[in-house]
Amino acid sequence: MPLLSVLDQAPIKSGGTASAAIRETLELARIADRLGYHRYWLAEHHATPGLACSSPEILIGRVAGCTHGIRVGSGGVMLSHYSPLKVAESFRMLETLFPGRIDLGIGRAPGTDQRTARILAHEPGGGDLDRFPEKVGHLLGFLGNSFDPDHPYRGVRVMPDGPGNPEVWLLGSSDQSAVLAARYGTAFAFAHFINSDGFAEVVQFYRQGFRPSPLLDGPRAGLAVFAIAADTEAEAHRLARSRDLFVAQLYTGRTGPYPSVQEAEAYAYSDHERAIVRGARRRSIVGTPEQVRDHLQGLGREAGADELIVLTITHDFAARVRSYELLAEAFRLTPRTPLSA
Repeated sequence: MPLLSVLDQAPIKSGGTASAAIRETLELARIADRLGYHRYWLAEHHATPGLACSSPEILIGRVAGCTHGIRVGSGGVMLSHYSPLKVAESFRMLETLFPGRIDLGIGRAPGTDQRTARILAHEPGGGDLDRFPEKVGHLLGFLGNSFDPDHPYRGVRVMPDGPGNPEVWLLGSSDQSAVLAARYGTAFAFAHFINSDGFAEVVQFYRQGFRPSPLLDGPRAGLAVFAIAADTEAEAHRLARSRDLFVAQLYTGRTGPYPSVQEAEAYAYSDHERAIVRGARRRSIVGTPEQVRDHLQGLGREAGADELIVLTITHDFAARVRSYELLAEAFRLTPRTPLSA
């Protein structure tokens, strides 16, 4: 059975605040740790009113500090915005603070609109996606102190120094990051919740092209999937109506807080928005815990995934927690004993 993990986008719900969203992230991380989930990943978004986490590297430290067994990492850092050296330093610091528990997931997408991406760029051309493969190579070179003797970055040492490194993943919703993950010998996670087309073929392509590296001796693949489980199928589908409206608004350029079920039920969808919702539902799993488990396992087998990374968002935080509790039971996760016990 594949490992089961959590992806958290720190959603801001209608009537709520960004600070409340971060508090819910910390509480959900503690619960996921106790339930026995394998890792807890934090996404990066900028200037997005419905999503609170713009700095996963800061929140990772807080989450790791309030948990004790679960791995914690980025899902992911949008490397196109940043200096590879600075990213390497940040995650070496996290690894030093929480040895053996830190993941560095690297994303290619901007995680925002193009205007904000240009503002984030730290240098001329810093947001240029064509430079992403080069930046990945530089990041891995800094982490492993492995630049060629004649490379201009040779000898620049990432501090704090030490024997450990974060576990490196490349994230993507197409074959582009899969190619890089296979070439550089990193783990790879496919974002099924963004694009479900050809997901199994992309993961298999990664596996077939994988080159062993100092980071990883064999391929390791994850599948990130949106799912909602509830005690009844009808309740799960009722909760999912919030996502219908959120996605319809997001894909038509109206970013805002995560709507309530009542707001979604009262909304008059256009034909175009209904088409968007139908597409989003095809890449979502909604139902009883047994239905969600069986569907997730089926996707995992189809892709040959070693790990399933579950993204669950509901307007009601208690329903979100309940969904992860039900899946933990359905997958028979082994609970962790709190340190104070």
